[in-house]
Amino acid sequence: MSLNIAHLAVALAILSAFAPLLFARKTALLKFFSFMFLGLSGCAAVVAGAMALLADQVVTMVVPIGLPWLHCYQKLDPLAGLFLLIVGLVTAVVGCYGPAYVREYENGAQPLPVLTVFTGLFVAGMFLVMLAADAFSFMLAWELMSVASYFLVAYQHQNSENRNAAFIYLLMAQVGGLFILLGYGVLAAFGGAFSFDAMAAAPLSSGWASIAFILAFIGFGMKAGVVPLHVWLPQAHPVAPSHISALMSGVMLKVAVYGFIRFSYDLLGDIHWQWGVLVLFIGSVSAILGVLYALMQHDLKRLLAYHSVENIGIIYMGIGLSMIFSSFDLPLLAALGLVAALYHSLNHALFKSLLFLGAGAVLQNSHEHDLEKMGGLIRGMPITALCFLIGCISISALPPFNGFVSEWLTFQAALQGPAIDSGVISSLIPVAAAVLALTGALAAACFVKVFGVAFLGLPRSEAVSKARESSFGMVFAQGVLALCCLLFGVFPTWTVGAINVIPQHLLGVGLPAATEKGWVWLTPMAAETASYGAPMVLLGICLAWLIVWLWLHPRRRKTPVRVGDTWDCGFGPLNSRMQYTSSSFTQPIRRVFRPVWPIDEQIIAKDEKHPGGHYHLRVGDWAWNKIYLPIGRILLASAKRAAMIQGGNIRVYLAYSFFTLIFLLWVIV
Repeated sequence: MSLNIAHLAVALAILSAFAPLLFARKTALLKFFSFMFLGLSGCAAVVAGAMALLADQVVTMVVPIGLPWLHCYQKLDPLAGLFLLIVGLVTAVVGCYGPAYVREYENGAQPLPVLTVFTGLFVAGMFLVMLAADAFSFMLAWELMSVASYFLVAYQHQNSENRNAAFIYLLMAQVGGLFILLGYGVLAAFGGAFSFDAMAAAPLSSGWASIAFILAFIGFGMKAGVVPLHVWLPQAHPVAPSHISALMSGVMLKVAVYGFIRFSYDLLGDIHWQWGVLVLFIGSVSAILGVLYALMQHDLKRLLAYHSVENIGIIYMGIGLSMIFSSFDLPLLAALGLVAALYHSLNHALFKSLLFLGAGAVLQNSHEHDLEKMGGLIRGMPITALCFLIGCISISALPPFNGFVSEWLTFQAALQGPAIDSGVISSLIPVAAAVLALTGALAAACFVKVFGVAFLGLPRSEAVSKARESSFGMVFAQGVLALCCLLFGVFPTWTVGAINVIPQHLLGVGLPAATEKGWVWLTPMAAETASYGAPMVLLGICLAWLIVWLWLHPRRRKTPVRVGDTWDCGFGPLNSRMQYTSSSFTQPIRRVFRPVWPIDEQIIAKDEKHPGGHYHLRVGDWAWNKIYLPIGRILLASAKRAAMIQGGNIRVYLAYSFFTLIFLLWVIV
């Protein structure tokens, strides 16, 4: 039953893609039916995923398509069910957000049907990746997802920035897909078939298993955006439409996480501690560098893209801890690390999608990407500001919202490092915990900057001062995600209880003590080790706010509150130039961590264009400067040398053919 509903979700997504065939000339009907089918497909995916997860179902089938010797297998188990639920939930919300948001594209340079076609195909591809149970259908769905999202990034291709970002994204997606294909090829060579069941039973040596793991780690890591394979994220996400950015950052990255978990735990099975150390190290580097690069950004969507790198790093930290504990035969601790990673995958999909949808509302109403030109948006967009604030608190891992719970579980897993019977590894894990703590502090600082600069204070431009609240559909979508951030943070025991079946399938054991104290207290290992009462924390916060409000309420004061102008230090009326800018807010952090970034900072003297002087700051990316640019130069130089063989001389071409023929005859004989 659950697999049939999942097929319905795929069919509805494809129907959403083909809606322009019927309503290409009727924009209102096109938007309504396309996003209606998209939202319904998300709802169907949520139902199918919840059924597989909560009922602990494993449903398989052979789809009667493909080649006679190459069957198409599909399977829906709790792992696929969780990620199908994640993708479906965000897709359903985007179905509500989209009709009002795409109004700005109705009279644009590019036709709106192109956007809706590839959105539907993109979502269908993600659904099919979760259902695939063989390498052939998995790669077909993976390529559908990658190619469709390429056209979405390149949608406004009249801008050179969009074309460059789309090219880099497609190039890295195809390179990553090649690594994944090679990883599956290793398993298929030993398993004798392309089905996942045959691959899981393949008799792999330790060396070949490590080769397959490295190939998969690079391939899926390139799509997930781990450092140093992350460079496409800060280029692709800012130029894509905001609801597409929410789908790409919120859920497409989780499809890569799903593929990596499926490959490592389900197909390889026997985890080596070296793999876990690699994943933990890359995850830690991604987390700390992601948040540091995000701190330096002025473009709102680029900043959020770098925070996706940070949160993917946190997810990989949980997976790495799980792998290390599993290799040392500590299944309970391995289950804790895996549950933390899965929970953070869900949480990141919620608050990152919320933040991208909020950024889309800000961009649509203010027509500004640059934080330095925003300010005071809370007056014209109070509901968006509230929802965005909830997203900021959630991504900063502050209670009582959901981001705190999954990061707290990751901390609990990292604090169990002394249980490992290896002095070196048990001493490295606390370092990862310290990195996670620093990452959380820097993330909080970053979003204090974002919310303060964008929504508080005075407007820094006329367009921002005229911004008003978005339409009902856009506000409703943000409200749903904000409510989910609160619910998944206040009732974590229910979520952990549902996710707990996944480590039982992959590791043979779950977290039996996590929910034994009821729905109020989450006890990941045991009550005497650590516990978190999220409902009690929420109750305490509400009581504290109530007491403060009652204490400060004007009716309870003996002397009335006098309202006057803000003290201006004698310099005249306050204006927006007296406020903190994004650059000035992060200046102390930039000084402390200066070696992390290639920084170009200049103070330009007064001139005709800038009578008050000019401050120039450009923060680059070391990975792009030190890895990708040199590779690009080498490839261009090689291409120029290869082009020399095309001399236009017929005698040279005949010589090529002659010597090639002689070589082939020599090889064959």
